[in-house]
Amino acid sequence: MSLTALIDSNVPIYALGGDHPEKAPCLALLRAAGAGQLRGIASAEMIQELIYHRLRVTSDRSLAVRDGRDAAALFEIMPFDAAVLEVAMRLIERTASIRGRDAVHAATALVGGVDTMISTDPAFAAVPGLKWLDPAAAVKAISAQR
Repeated sequence: MSLTALIDSNVPIYALGGDHPEKAPCLALLRAAGAGQLRGIASAEMIQELIYHRLRVTSDRSLAVRDGRDAAALFEIMPFDAAVLEVAMRLIERTASIRGRDAVHAATALVGGVDTMISTDPAFAAVPGLKWLDPAAAVKAISAQR
């Protein structure tokens, strides 16, 4: 059985970026998703955020869109709809560590019935109903399942 988790945008951002301590575990997570060892769920907003970041960093529109399409093909995309928006707003009201896009990602998980979030951002640990895993811990959890 594979791990199912909502993937924060920082996972593919670090995986695609330059040298950084988070690069290796984030890249391992993308590979695990490609190998079927991780059922990665993404919010539509996560793909938009990835494209925005890649465009800002690379100034290459084609590359940014290609990276977004690659991520969209790797993960199951959940919609950003009125139900997600309402839960996101409630999270912003009630969870001091969550704002903006992070609230949308967390709300997407909660509305979609996903109870685990993989992110380098520990703010997700404060979201009721979500279990937060940093990328290295997620890689260990996947390895333990094999």
